[in-house]
Amino acid sequence: MIRALTGFSTRSPWKVIALWAVLGIALAMVGQAFVFRASQPGNSGFLPSTYDSAAALEIAEERFGVKPDANLLTVLVARSDAAPLSASDEQRIDAQAAQLARRKVTMPEEKDPAPFAEDHSQVPKVSPAMTAPDRSFRLLSVELTGNPADPGVQSTYKAFRDSARDLFAQDGLRTGFTGGIADRVDTADAEKTRSAIVGGLMLAVIVLLHVLVFRSVLAALLPLLAVTIIGGAAAGAVVGAALLTGTGLSDSIPGLISVVLMGIGIDYFLFLLFRFREQLRRHPQQSGREAAAEVAGRVGTAITSAALTIVAAFATLGVASFGQFRVLGPAIALAVLVMLLGSLTFMPALLAVAGRKMFWPSRSLKREPRPGTAARMGDRVARRPMTLVLASVALLGALTTGLLGMRMDYGQSGAGGERTAAVATAGEIARALPAGVSDPTTVFVTASDGAELTTDRLGGLSRALAGVGGVGQVADTVLSEDRRAARIDLFLTADPQGKEARDLVTGPVRSVVGAQTPAGLEAHVGGTPALFADISAAVDKDLKVVFPVAAALIALILLALLRSLLAPVVLLAAVGLGFAATLGASTLVFQRVLDRPGVDFTLPLVLFLFVVALGTDYNILMADRIREEMERPGPARAAVGRAVRHTAPAIATAGLVLAASFGSLAVTPAASTQQIGFATALGIMLSAFVLSIVLVPALAALLGRSLWWPVRPRRSSHAAGPEQTPDRVLVH
Repeated sequence: MIRALTGFSTRSPWKVIALWAVLGIALAMVGQAFVFRASQPGNSGFLPSTYDSAAALEIAEERFGVKPDANLLTVLVARSDAAPLSASDEQRIDAQAAQLARRKVTMPEEKDPAPFAEDHSQVPKVSPAMTAPDRSFRLLSVELTGNPADPGVQSTYKAFRDSARDLFAQDGLRTGFTGGIADRVDTADAEKTRSAIVGGLMLAVIVLLHVLVFRSVLAALLPLLAVTIIGGAAAGAVVGAALLTGTGLSDSIPGLISVVLMGIGIDYFLFLLFRFREQLRRHPQQSGREAAAEVAGRVGTAITSAALTIVAAFATLGVASFGQFRVLGPAIALAVLVMLLGSLTFMPALLAVAGRKMFWPSRSLKREPRPGTAARMGDRVARRPMTLVLASVALLGALTTGLLGMRMDYGQSGAGGERTAAVATAGEIARALPAGVSDPTTVFVTASDGAELTTDRLGGLSRALAGVGGVGQVADTVLSEDRRAARIDLFLTADPQGKEARDLVTGPVRSVVGAQTPAGLEAHVGGTPALFADISAAVDKDLKVVFPVAAALIALILLALLRSLLAPVVLLAAVGLGFAATLGASTLVFQRVLDRPGVDFTLPLVLFLFVVALGTDYNILMADRIREEMERPGPARAAVGRAVRHTAPAIATAGLVLAASFGSLAVTPAASTQQIGFATALGIMLSAFVLSIVLVPALAALLGRSLWWPVRPRRSSHAAGPEQTPDRVLVH
């Protein structure tokens, strides 16, 4: 199957290139046009209804008309001269709020609108909320609808913000906006320049690495072009599948897919390029198409196994209870499958067309390179494998000690350190009112006995909640239209996105609700602290399922590829040690050095999937080449040395490219994204430079051909050539 695909692609390269160009552009356009329609904003919709906060959300939607795509924000209105608000000021503010509630906000026209873009013009819901005790400001509650990640929705919010600011300024009043979409838009504006610079630097690093390695402009630019086209097709396929199945994607998935595909796509092209260059050197008379066909057929097996490892790892997220993971896994798995198809068809076709011109103007094809770092490392592995094994295990073991005392931080994933206007407004509100005013915790009560609810019947519950330490204020009880449900808003004194608020909600608040809810009624606690407490519980549960299932699937793939019982054990043990070392080092950096509350609660799972799956990629490539070299005559250690010499440059370059892709996430202001970017980049570097280039080959050198028990590689009958000299690793 693999050789059939690669063979057709190299025999009819122009047809394959034309087909990919059309499909890539078409699917990329579909992805860009419909990505926000396929996305589900927020995290609340990703929890099953068995969790308390999810049940509360269902009541809010069914009984109180809260829309799933509602964007709630708080508007602060104060006098421009900083004087306290008078009664007439409050009346003017409320009158202007009523005017805003009747005024349609028209979405501004974009200079370059995306095809099939929706019109998000709407009439916002605006209502007075409360006045600060010191009368320094009055708060308004505003609701806009739409996916907050959609540029059209963000433009509509900006139009509303500017309109409200101008309207109140006419009466000598100033405004501030915070919460929800206001935070997102201000953060996005603050990050715009940084994101452009980081993205440009990442591409520059990738191109520079290719130029330094291949001394060729075409070899530097063609992988980026190929990955861009295949990545566009993959993104379109994911969006299309989500729309067809009615699955809501997390708004973070498209960006994550882009980073993953950029990294692994260039990795796979690099694997082909290095082997293609080696083939052309060994066979000067061979045509580019013949060389491309032979290389793609051989390397295609390793690439397929590597890609299927990633697919298997992420597909296990389909059994997760947390919906964001359950959607993320199949989405990335589908995207990687599309990248695999491109690696077996589009990339070989490009090699076949370019031929020897791929490496122009370099003259490296006309001569064997001098012994370099890879050759010296291969020689060292062949001579002193035990020393390298002990050194590698000592390094990884030292990093693993960082796991001692590791704590999980269940803070909001998007929290960051940007000092934006929205953050400043939230700080001003918190100085006069409980921190939870702009993001209340809500208790929803329903009448399971069929009787109508009254505020008097719920008075005891409200008074009990008001007596809980950490609850700064309890709002008046609001009944639904049919009087079968009620909501009680709690304004906590702690930051709703912090650990103190989560502990308060999961402990005293839920205890009081359980004890003080009248008979015949059912109550659920919702809001940000409750939501993230439930997410943490779901993630803890998922970790116990995903880890063993993913490891078992990866082991099966390795068994099928390597046709050995011992080799998969060696590779899995190596990546397991690499995972522990990466998580330990990340804990040392963020928890001990930077004094963070702990590591982000999603980090262990993300690291396991990326470091184990992507790290196994490199191990598969190295193990496959070791097996190939051991099929030749001569000592096993010499075969391992040759494998390191030929494969280490590809793995090192690929590791640097992939680490640069994920490392770009480490400079974002969001604390959780920083951790994921840093830790994943570190894990990939350890996987490439310690596990795949040193530890795995050194173990193979110690075990010899018994590594492949019970099916040992067959030794070829041909005589050993210059590169197969048995007593040591020779290079030219």
